[in-house]
This record gives sequence, structure tokens and C-alpha cells, in this order.
Amino acid sequence: MSEFELLRNITIGQYLPTGSYLHRLDPRPKIIAALLLTAAVSFAPTILGNACLLAACALVVRLGRIPFGYALRGLVPAVPFLVILAVLQLVFYGRNYDPASPVIFQWGWIVVTAAVGRLVVVSAARFVELLMVTSVFTLSTRTTELTLGVESLLRPLRPLRVPAHELALVATIALRFVPTLALEAERLLRAQASRGGSLGGRRWNFVAAARRLLPILVPLFTFALTRAEELIVAMEARAYTGGGGRTRYSVLQGTLRDWLAPAVALIFLIVLLRAPFAF
Repeated sequence: MSEFELLRNITIGQYLPTGSYLHRLDPRPKIIAALLLTAAVSFAPTILGNACLLAACALVVRLGRIPFGYALRGLVPAVPFLVILAVLQLVFYGRNYDPASPVIFQWGWIVVTAAVGRLVVVSAARFVELLMVTSVFTLSTRTTELTLGVESLLRPLRPLRVPAHELALVATIALRFVPTLALEAERLLRAQASRGGSLGGRRWNFVAAARRLLPILVPLFTFALTRAEELIVAMEARAYTGGGGRTRYSVLQGTLRDWLAPAVALIFLIVLLRAPFAF
């Protein structure tokens, strides 16, 4: 029944209390540090640069006292798509990606160059890095802290009539809906299987897997809309009117120790961009 256990492979949107340094950080510098690391992942084009990023992400996971196996569980459902992406890049890019790159393999019209091989490795490394950064961020940040942090960072845009509180709330709800939908999809799959539905099988057979998942799409969307309606009713029952005129029971007060994290992330980004990585 492991093919029905979807929630165990979803780390984004969940919170894992470990009492680490990352958990105690003010959410604002934590958000900035996560964005800086994401920028570093986006702008690192070499294998050595991404190796440094993987080491940095592993250090962040260690600081959060999060098991590496748990932080990387999100890779399990994405492995088939990563393999397909790698095959498409190897087969169709050819000499068009970098005509000056030496050819390392050729079979008929299929040409694999060193630049394309480097691109495949970098793309896979970037996906792992983004998954680790996102997982550690959500696993170490409570929902209320995330909302307060995003709203505080967007507050300077209020003169431009940007609804900071509403945007923060929507982003937080969307993020926390991921594990909820995964849990409901798991429940639907088990219910279909208990009624004789053929929902198991090989993960690599994408056509058959898509056909097996079609029966749960409608009830899954119905569940999502129902939960959204319940959330709306609960907010209206509590007289929620948006961010205007709201007061705070607790006020975010970042210390120098909190802002050390984005400072280190910024220094790492600058060094990574200016380092002469040739490979």
C-alpha cells in the first residue's frame, strides 16, 4: 500500500518542531534568507557552484535538526519527471545548446555534448536544492509566523494600495493546503482500492497512472472547494474584515542574531556569483 501513502512524501507546507536555531529565528529574516538562497540556486550555472549550494543546503538542514531523509522525501514522486526531463534534454538539445561544446556521445541524429550533460546535472541539482530550501523553510516556520513575516515585509508597499495582509494570508493558506490535499488524495485512493479499483501498479507507466488517477480528480476538487468554503465561513463567523485596523497580540522584534542568517546568505550569494567556477 506504499503507492497510496502520499502524505509521507510531502514535506512542503508542514511544520516539524525541533527547537533548533532556525525555528527560533524571526520569520522576516528567515524569509529573506530563503529568497537569497533561492536566487543563488537560480543563478548558479556550473556543477561546482551547485555542489557548493548542495553543501550549504545540507548545512541548513543540519541547523534545523531535520533528518535528511525526511527533508528529501519530496524527491520520491518527482523522480520519474526528473528522468523524463533529463532524457528530453539529452536527446533534443544536441549541438543547438552550445555548438562549440565537444561531443561525448552520438548515435544517429542523437548528439550528446558536454554542455548538455552539464545542463542535466545542474538541472537535477537545482531541483534538489530548491526542494531542500523550501522544505526547511516550511518545516521550521509556523503558519502564524509566516503570515506575520510576509505581511511585515510587504508593509512598505501599503502606500501603493498593495493588500499586504491579504496577500500574506492567501500565500500561507495555499502553502498549508498542500499536505491537506495530499492527505485527502491518499484517503480517496485507499477508498477506491477497497472497492476493487485498480489504482496500484508501476510508477513509471505514466499513461496508466494518469488513467488510474482520473476517478479521484472530481472528488478531490470537491473536497478542496468544500474546505475553502468552510474556511470562509469560519473567517466570517469571527468577523474577519481584512488587515485594515487589525491589532497584534505579539509584535515581531528581530535581534541582531536573527538578521545574521540573511547576512550570511547574502555573502554566500555574492561569493557564489563572483567565484570563477569554470565547470
